[in-house]
Amino acid sequence: MVIASELRAGMVIRIEGQVHKVVEVESKVGAAKMGGVVKTKLINVRSGRMWEPHFRPQERLEELQLERRMMEFLYADGDTWTFMRPDTFEQIEVPGTILGAARGFLQPGMELPVEFFEGEAISAVFPEVAEARVARTASPSHSQRDSAWKEAVLENGLAVRVPLFIAPGETVRVDVKTGRYVERGRAERKRSA
Repeated sequence: MVIASELRAGMVIRIEGQVHKVVEVESKVGAAKMGGVVKTKLINVRSGRMWEPHFRPQERLEELQLERRMMEFLYADGDTWTFMRPDTFEQIEVPGTILGAARGFLQPGMELPVEFFEGEAISAVFPEVAEARVARTASPSHSQRDSAWKEAVLENGLAVRVPLFIAPGETVRVDVKTGRYVERGRAERKRSA
Protein backbone atom coordinates (compact mmCIF):
# COMPACT_ATOMS: atom_id res chain seq x y z
CA MET A 1 0.00 0.00 0.00
CA VAL A 2 1.05 3.56 -0.70
CA ILE A 3 -0.51 6.84 0.37
CA ALA A 4 -1.54 9.25 -2.40
CA SER A 5 0.98 11.93 -1.39
CA GLU A 6 3.80 9.41 -2.10
CA LEU A 7 2.71 8.67 -5.69
CA ARG A 8 5.38 9.24 -8.36
CA ALA A 9 5.33 9.03 -12.15
CA GLY A 10 6.00 5.47 -13.33
CA MET A 11 4.33 3.74 -10.35
CA VAL A 12 1.57 1.23 -11.04
CA ILE A 13 -1.54 1.08 -8.85
CA ARG A 14 -4.79 -0.89 -8.80
CA ILE A 15 -8.07 1.00 -8.36
CA GLU A 16 -11.38 -0.89 -8.36
CA GLY A 17 -9.75 -3.91 -10.02
CA GLN A 18 -8.24 -1.87 -12.86
CA VAL A 19 -4.45 -1.51 -13.26
CA HIS A 20 -3.23 2.04 -13.91
CA LYS A 21 0.21 3.53 -14.50
CA VAL A 22 0.90 6.97 -12.98
CA VAL A 23 1.86 9.44 -15.71
CA GLU A 24 1.84 12.72 -13.74
CA VAL A 25 1.34 13.74 -10.11
CA GLU A 26 0.71 17.21 -8.68
CA SER A 27 0.15 17.84 -4.97
CA LYS A 28 -1.83 20.86 -3.82
CA VAL A 29 -1.56 21.91 -0.18
CA GLY A 30 -4.82 22.83 1.52
CA ALA A 31 -5.37 25.94 3.63
CA ALA A 32 -6.82 26.04 7.16
CA LYS A 33 -9.47 23.29 7.51
CA MET A 34 -9.37 22.46 3.82
CA GLY A 35 -7.33 19.34 3.18
CA GLY A 36 -4.88 19.16 0.33
CA VAL A 37 -5.42 17.25 -2.87
CA VAL A 38 -3.24 15.04 -5.06
CA LYS A 39 -4.05 15.47 -8.74
CA THR A 40 -2.96 12.59 -10.94
CA LYS A 41 -2.93 11.54 -14.57
CA LEU A 42 -3.27 7.79 -14.91
CA ILE A 43 -3.35 5.52 -17.93
CA ASN A 44 -5.24 2.23 -17.88
CA VAL A 45 -2.65 -0.34 -18.93
CA ARG A 46 -5.21 -2.57 -20.67
CA SER A 47 -7.32 -0.03 -22.56
CA GLY A 48 -4.82 2.85 -22.90
CA ARG A 49 -7.43 5.34 -21.63
CA MET A 50 -6.31 8.39 -19.68
CA TRP A 51 -7.99 9.23 -16.37
CA GLU A 52 -7.37 12.23 -14.10
CA PRO A 53 -8.60 11.39 -10.59
CA HIS A 54 -7.95 13.46 -7.45
CA PHE A 55 -7.08 11.85 -4.13
CA ARG A 56 -6.84 13.01 -0.53
CA PRO A 57 -3.13 13.11 0.49
CA GLN A 58 -3.55 10.34 3.12
CA GLU A 59 -5.73 8.08 0.94
CA ARG A 60 -4.30 4.56 0.74
CA LEU A 61 -3.84 2.97 -2.70
CA GLU A 62 -2.69 -0.49 -3.74
CA GLU A 63 0.76 -0.29 -5.32
CA LEU A 64 1.73 -3.12 -7.68
CA GLN A 65 5.23 -4.47 -8.19
CA LEU A 66 6.36 -4.88 -11.78
CA GLU A 67 8.93 -7.13 -13.34
CA ARG A 68 11.19 -5.30 -15.79
CA ARG A 69 12.96 -7.20 -18.58
CA MET A 70 15.25 -5.94 -21.32
CA MET A 71 13.63 -6.83 -24.65
CA GLU A 72 14.75 -6.35 -28.25
CA PHE A 73 12.23 -4.96 -30.73
CA LEU A 74 11.97 -7.21 -33.80
CA TYR A 75 9.11 -6.03 -36.04
CA ALA A 76 5.60 -4.60 -36.21
CA ASP A 77 2.67 -6.35 -37.86
CA GLY A 78 -0.45 -4.20 -37.95
CA ASP A 79 -1.13 -3.07 -34.39
CA THR A 80 1.01 -5.83 -32.86
CA TRP A 81 4.65 -5.20 -31.98
CA THR A 82 6.94 -8.18 -31.49
CA PHE A 83 9.76 -8.15 -28.92
CA MET A 84 12.32 -10.83 -28.08
CA ARG A 85 14.13 -11.54 -24.85
CA PRO A 86 17.83 -11.66 -25.91
CA ASP A 87 18.90 -14.23 -23.31
CA THR A 88 16.14 -16.83 -23.92
CA PHE A 89 14.93 -15.84 -27.44
CA GLU A 90 11.36 -15.91 -26.07
CA GLN A 91 9.12 -13.67 -28.20
CA ILE A 92 6.12 -11.69 -27.02
CA GLU A 93 3.56 -9.62 -28.89
CA VAL A 94 2.65 -6.23 -27.46
CA PRO A 95 -0.46 -4.26 -28.54
CA GLY A 96 0.26 -0.79 -29.93
CA THR A 97 -2.01 0.84 -27.33
CA ILE A 98 0.50 -0.13 -24.63
CA LEU A 99 3.36 1.57 -26.50
CA GLY A 100 1.46 4.75 -27.34
CA ALA A 101 2.74 7.40 -29.74
CA ALA A 102 6.36 6.62 -28.83
CA ARG A 103 6.17 3.40 -30.90
CA GLY A 104 7.06 5.46 -33.98
CA PHE A 105 10.62 5.70 -32.63
CA LEU A 106 11.14 1.93 -32.41
CA GLN A 107 13.78 0.59 -34.78
CA PRO A 108 14.41 -3.15 -35.35
CA GLY A 109 17.19 -4.30 -33.03
CA MET A 110 16.52 -1.54 -30.47
CA GLU A 111 16.60 -2.76 -26.86
CA LEU A 112 14.45 -1.26 -24.13
CA PRO A 113 12.96 -2.31 -20.80
CA VAL A 114 9.46 -3.79 -20.97
CA GLU A 115 7.42 -3.89 -17.75
CA PHE A 116 5.34 -6.98 -16.90
CA PHE A 117 2.55 -7.49 -14.38
CA GLU A 118 1.41 -11.06 -13.72
CA GLY A 119 3.28 -12.23 -16.82
CA GLU A 120 1.61 -9.73 -19.15
CA ALA A 121 3.45 -6.81 -20.80
CA ILE A 122 1.85 -3.56 -19.64
CA SER A 123 4.33 -0.88 -20.74
CA ALA A 124 7.66 -0.15 -22.35
CA VAL A 125 10.15 2.36 -20.97
CA PHE A 126 11.28 4.63 -23.78
CA PRO A 127 14.23 7.00 -23.54
CA GLU A 128 13.26 10.64 -22.99
CA VAL A 129 14.88 11.71 -26.28
CA ALA A 130 15.14 9.69 -29.50
CA GLU A 131 16.85 10.33 -32.82
CA ALA A 132 15.04 10.17 -36.15
CA ARG A 133 15.95 11.11 -39.72
CA VAL A 134 14.09 13.92 -41.51
CA ALA A 135 12.28 12.49 -44.56
CA ARG A 136 10.72 15.70 -45.97
CA THR A 137 11.01 19.38 -45.23
CA ALA A 138 11.57 22.65 -47.06
CA SER A 139 15.10 23.47 -48.21
CA PRO A 140 17.35 24.75 -45.45
CA SER A 141 17.68 28.49 -45.06
CA HIS A 142 19.79 30.51 -42.71
CA SER A 143 17.53 33.21 -41.38
CA GLN A 144 18.59 35.97 -39.03
CA ARG A 145 15.61 35.11 -36.83
CA ASP A 146 16.31 32.59 -34.05
CA SER A 147 12.66 31.75 -33.55
CA ALA A 148 11.84 30.73 -37.13
CA TRP A 149 10.52 27.17 -37.54
CA LYS A 150 9.25 25.00 -40.38
CA GLU A 151 7.32 21.75 -40.66
CA ALA A 152 9.28 18.51 -41.17
CA VAL A 153 8.12 14.91 -41.57
CA LEU A 154 10.38 12.27 -40.02
CA GLU A 155 10.97 8.79 -41.46
CA ASN A 156 8.63 7.37 -38.79
CA GLY A 157 5.79 9.58 -40.10
CA LEU A 158 5.81 12.02 -37.17
CA ALA A 159 5.45 15.70 -38.13
CA VAL A 160 7.56 18.09 -36.03
CA ARG A 161 8.53 21.74 -36.14
CA VAL A 162 12.27 22.19 -36.74
CA PRO A 163 14.55 25.23 -37.14
CA LEU A 164 15.01 26.60 -40.65
CA PHE A 165 18.59 25.25 -40.98
CA ILE A 166 17.52 21.57 -40.85
CA ALA A 167 17.66 19.81 -44.24
CA PRO A 168 16.05 16.57 -45.50
CA GLY A 169 18.18 13.54 -44.58
CA GLU A 170 19.54 15.07 -41.36
CA THR A 171 19.04 13.39 -38.00
CA VAL A 172 17.21 15.29 -35.28
CA ARG A 173 16.64 14.55 -31.60
CA VAL A 174 12.98 14.61 -30.53
CA ASP A 175 11.34 14.53 -27.07
CA VAL A 176 9.49 11.19 -27.10
CA LYS A 177 6.62 12.30 -24.81
CA THR A 178 5.80 15.61 -26.51
CA GLY A 179 7.04 14.96 -30.06
CA ARG A 180 8.97 18.26 -30.03
CA TYR A 181 12.32 18.98 -31.63
CA VAL A 182 15.18 19.12 -29.10
CA GLU A 183 18.33 19.53 -31.18
CA ARG A 184 20.20 18.40 -34.27
CA GLY A 185 21.47 14.80 -34.10
CA ARG A 186 24.92 14.26 -32.58
CA ALA A 187 26.64 13.17 -35.83
CA GLU A 188 25.12 16.17 -37.65
CA ARG A 189 26.49 18.62 -35.07
CA LYS A 190 30.03 17.20 -35.33
CA ARG A 191 29.97 17.56 -39.11
CA SER A 192 28.82 21.18 -39.02
CA ALA A 193 31.24 22.19 -36.24
